Amino acid sequence: MSFFKRIFSSEKKETLDKSLEKSKTTFFSKLSKAVAGKSKVDDAVLDNLEEILVSSDVGVNTTLKIITRIESRVAADKYLGIEELNKILQEEISGLLSETNTGEATEFVIPKDKKPYVLMVVGVNGVGKTTTIGKLAYQFKKAGYKVVLGAGDTFRAAAIDQLQIWADRVGVPIVRQNMGSDPASVAFDTLQSAVAQDADIVIIDTAGRLHNKVNLMNELTKVKRVMQKVVSDAPHDVLLVLDGSTGQNAFEQAKQFTAATEVTSLAVTKLDGTAKGGVVIGISDQFKIPVKYIGVGEGIEDLQVFNKHEFVDSFFK
Repeated sequence: MSFFKRIFSSEKKETLDKSLEKSKTTFFSKLSKAVAGKSKVDDAVLDNLEEILVSSDVGVNTTLKIITRIESRVAADKYLGIEELNKILQEEISGLLSETNTGEATEFVIPKDKKPYVLMVVGVNGVGKTTTIGKLAYQFKKAGYKVVLGAGDTFRAAAIDQLQIWADRVGVPIVRQNMGSDPASVAFDTLQSAVAQDADIVIIDTAGRLHNKVNLMNELTKVKRVMQKVVSDAPHDVLLVLDGSTGQNAFEQAKQFTAATEVTSLAVTKLDGTAKGGVVIGISDQFKIPVKYIGVGEGIEDLQVFNKHEFVDSFFK
């Protein structure tokens, strides 16, 4: 029986299990070698475990937290068998995730008292930002919400065209201007259009450039300020999209964007086919920003609401 109560549908859980298969296989093959011939968790096992966690892209600081917690349990219990290590690791990682990801949402929902609910999406080019926006629009529409997209990444014609393709595919309206237009102007027009259409949710794309943090900060601040002329408390959520397959590079991107703007939630994409799934644990812990969504495949349905229990269960299953 699973360590945690099953919350997702079996189909979603199977997709999550499959997407974490490579991360899990790599992690546990290393762990098996580290504990071979050992009967208890000793300093050598803990040293090996530390190395394994770091190499699994959990991150140094988060790894040290996990090791410290396990050391405390070893000291308290005096003797800890190897067979118990998996269970304790599972409990401690789940505990770390619980400190940031406190909610138990399993569906795509938005607050009822925010209309339109304004979601601003940030992230560098190539992380799956446009795809994530398209999949979010699909999931929210499927949940019964009226969605409007804003093509605010006006520095790349491809970004505008890609978002248009997603809008057409999902069947939701999009507000766009020519390449080189002021992103704040696009955001303003999008919110005005959403209010006029009585939309439930607005998803605004933004430029994915990190070459100058000051320029990025100024641009995002301007977009926010202009949006607030239409919806006074917009944006309600600033979602940073990170590519989970890049491992430690995702940490660096998170550091840059959290310094440039107030990020309120995270989406970690491309977890399928990578051995770097541990990055979700480290990013969630280090930045104290909840992971809201995870990308677990290329299909339009393959964006899931992140649930810490299901994630850890799939990792250790």
